[in-house]
Amino acid sequence: MNREAFRAQIALRPYLLDGAMGTYLHGRGVSADHSFENVNLQQPALVADIHRKYIEAGADIIETNTFSANRYKLAEHGLQEKVTTINHTAVDIARRTIESSFKEVMLAGSVGPLGVRLAPLGRTSLAEAEAAFREQIQALVTAPPRGVDLLVLETMSDLYEVETAVTAARQLAPHIPIITTMTFTRDDRTLLGYTADVMAQKLAALDVDAMGVNCSGGPAQVLRLIMIMRQVVPELPIAAMPNAGWPELTAGGRVMYPATPAYFADFALKLTAAGAAIVGGCCGTTEAHIAAMRRALDGPRPAHITLPKVEIVQEAERVTAVTDPPTQLAHYLEDQTFVVTVEMRPPRGIATHRLLQGAHMLKEAGANLLNIADTPVAQMRMSAWAAAHLVQQEVGLETVLHFPTRGRNLLRIQGDLLAAHALSIRNLFITMGDPTRIGDYPEAMDSYDIVPTGLIQVIKQQFNAGRQQSGAAIDQPTNFVVGCALSMTPPDPAKEAKLLHKKIRNGADFALTQPIFDPQAARDFVALYKNTIGEPMIPVIAGLYPLYNGRNAEFLHNEVPGMVIPEELRQRMHNAADPQQEGVLIAQEILRALRPLVQGIYVMPAFGRYDLVADVLDSLT
Repeated sequence: MNREAFRAQIALRPYLLDGAMGTYLHGRGVSADHSFENVNLQQPALVADIHRKYIEAGADIIETNTFSANRYKLAEHGLQEKVTTINHTAVDIARRTIESSFKEVMLAGSVGPLGVRLAPLGRTSLAEAEAAFREQIQALVTAPPRGVDLLVLETMSDLYEVETAVTAARQLAPHIPIITTMTFTRDDRTLLGYTADVMAQKLAALDVDAMGVNCSGGPAQVLRLIMIMRQVVPELPIAAMPNAGWPELTAGGRVMYPATPAYFADFALKLTAAGAAIVGGCCGTTEAHIAAMRRALDGPRPAHITLPKVEIVQEAERVTAVTDPPTQLAHYLEDQTFVVTVEMRPPRGIATHRLLQGAHMLKEAGANLLNIADTPVAQMRMSAWAAAHLVQQEVGLETVLHFPTRGRNLLRIQGDLLAAHALSIRNLFITMGDPTRIGDYPEAMDSYDIVPTGLIQVIKQQFNAGRQQSGAAIDQPTNFVVGCALSMTPPDPAKEAKLLHKKIRNGADFALTQPIFDPQAARDFVALYKNTIGEPMIPVIAGLYPLYNGRNAEFLHNEVPGMVIPEELRQRMHNAADPQQEGVLIAQEILRALRPLVQGIYVMPAFGRYDLVADVLDSLT
């Protein structure tokens, strides 16, 4: 079926899509830890039976069991090499079921999100994502004996991902119809913060044949969202496939969905009255819901259907001008003042006296900034931005807040940034953070929505311009100064140089390095960067770590990634009569060698020995 014929058909009457597949399979005994798509190979009769029930219930369109049949999602189950086999088998099962029904039913290829975050927010490049979508879509459209009739790109929340999927589909099958549907959270925004009106405008700019909403909450929310989409883009057909309400966890551990078939029947009429050309169900719906919707659509329509009133709230286009002065760090970077900062760790309880005493001592020793680490080594500690606020209030030194992306979703990240800014914490060091498996709670959630390079871009190009990541306005631009991580003695200097260049393009103002023990290697890296990139580096604040003893030196060299301590220095630490003072002496030598090359030092004290840091700083006077 070509696109023109598809649009002509759905313009004549509402078309009914099928209901859930994944939650249905789970209800039939398939474990949630299992790949639902692999059921195509292991229990094809079970998949065929679900298709048959939806066809008998009156569905005009059924979807293949391929929602997560891409190489990234299948890799979670070790099935990444079976993308083509699983998708081909899914199409074959659905085709045979349609043919045996002797009914006119269209077959849609289900394509869901890849399950990875795309650049610039994540590590997966757009080219890699497009290749993954191409692999799955090609399998769907070329499956013997004939591929799917249309594609449903569903449950999307990332505009980059939608664009990439549509691009892949159009390159492979320019004439195949495409339905693209987004999913929204309880606040009527996608997971990345987009509202329905914004998404409608963006989807309409893509080469798709219908757009809409699936999954999300129940029918009431989806009705509200498609009405907004319809107002914004009335010319593009609308699709609506809601969940059977918000899921509920029973005392027995089962997930239940509250919306009844009768409730869905009522909303089938409301959704189509609101302009939906395609309706169906998502998570928690069964053939009973689809059959009820079929009866409602085929029966006499009520004389009057009451629809809710929806209002598109325009985001403020103007924001208050920045009134906050530049940070002290910004002044230092501008006038090339040598930065002296020391890493401090928040307390592991609520007592802050040692933190503040140490901060006072370091200020007296010559530190003009203090770095506040966030859950270093994945250990439970006081919130870093609370500790930073206390230090700034009580000690009078600006702080650089370490801000890891690991363990935070985009909502929490942006909320924490606003909180930090409101507490006058304006200098940030963006890092990935330590994995939870090495810390106090190895079982804790370790995922993340955004990588450091992406967060740097969000902060410098959006927050500092008065907008959140979704593009919606915030009341006032922030004025964060943002630092990035750098290794000046990496195993692959050319790769590190390219990564630094990317961070600079995204807006990084300065770089904090890992501890440097080989000044000549650092000089070589600077020369390589200038020669290969052809641009000046941002100000570099060099990491210094005063070694504590020989065991400490060997541990860092052999067990900590990125730490390379020359044999000569390790032997000096082993042979020293006073290892701590030898460590201070080595740090002073490195500092003198690095000083012409960098704009500051970032001292990381071993075991909280701030007194040794003070000894290192004595060499600056």
